[in-house]
Amino acid sequence: MSSNTPYVSLMIMGKEYRIACDADEQDDLIVSAQQLDVQMRKMRDSGKITGPDRIAVMASLNLAHELQLMKNKNIALNQRLNECLSRLTTKIDDVLDND
Repeated sequence: MSSNTPYVSLMIMGKEYRIACDADEQDDLIVSAQQLDVQMRKMRDSGKITGPDRIAVMASLNLAHELQLMKNKNIALNQRLNECLSRLTTKIDDVLDND
């Protein structure tokens, strides 16, 4: 980011945060902030966790856990895709060798 980086204003649990963010990343940052806000409000409204710091940590931990699950799933899918591509390559090579 350059020194001319614009700021985006985000509202999370009623508090405004101004974050420096490149223009091409602002939409993703806004969606991320909205997801965090939803998670934090759910935890606050459940009454099981009190205090904004604890709510923020737990909501962030939940989102980080979801991200890790998706990364693991992506790794497994990539591995399966590579295996399928390898089998297809072998079949194509076999067909070409037989001609």
